[in-house]
Parts: sequence; structure tokens; C-alpha cells
Amino acid sequence: MTSTLTRIIPILRIFSVEKAKEFYVEFLGFKLDWIHSYDQNFPEYLQVSHGTVLLHLSEHHGDSVPGAAVLIEMEGVDALHAAMTAKQYKFAKPGIEDTPWGARVVRVTDPFGNRLIFSEAKKE
Repeated sequence: MTSTLTRIIPILRIFSVEKAKEFYVEFLGFKLDWIHSYDQNFPEYLQVSHGTVLLHLSEHHGDSVPGAAVLIEMEGVDALHAAMTAKQYKFAKPGIEDTPWGARVVRVTDPFGNRLIFSEAKKE
């Protein structure tokens, strides 16, 4: 019998669902898919998506630690950067970087210290 790996979904630590929605949904343009909590006054766990990219965001202490980095391969990094810039989000003013390994990247850090690196391979 063989096994097949089908997908990876990073779990990022957050401390506020409201701040997470402001950053991931309003600033980055992700869609809020769902929020789960076991009961009132319990930590919340949510999923956001953008195209085929899924991220799980967790207020649960044991799920992850702040400061993770996620590399997201994409097309249209210039358009993403323009959309971010147009939103005038006061907590992040990312630029575009041309890397020595042939990618254009936009790096942005969420309010909880997690780093997202949006990367587009340069066209020859």
C-alpha cells in the first residue's frame, strides 16, 4: 500500500480574530471560510482562503507559535502589491523585492509576527 500527500495547510497562531480578519480579509483579500469555537469564551479557530491557498488561524495556545513564515507561490505579484498599497493599511507598507534566485516577492508580517512571502517566478 502507498500513501499520497494531497495538501498542506499551515496553522498560524493569532491572538485576536478581529485583528486577523482586518489583516487577512480586509488587507490581503482572503475570504473567511469558517470560524469554530468549542463554546463561548474559548479560543477560536478559523480558515481563510485565497484561490487554492488555505490558511488556518488559531487562538489556541498549543497549535502554533508566533513568528512562522509561509511562502506562497503565485502569479501577479505586482497586482497584489498594487491592491495592498491602495488599501492604505497603516500597519504594513510592503515593497517588491527582486531576489537573486529569480523571483519577485512581497513580504508582509501579520499583527501576530507571522511572515507571509508572496513569490512569483520571474519570466524568462
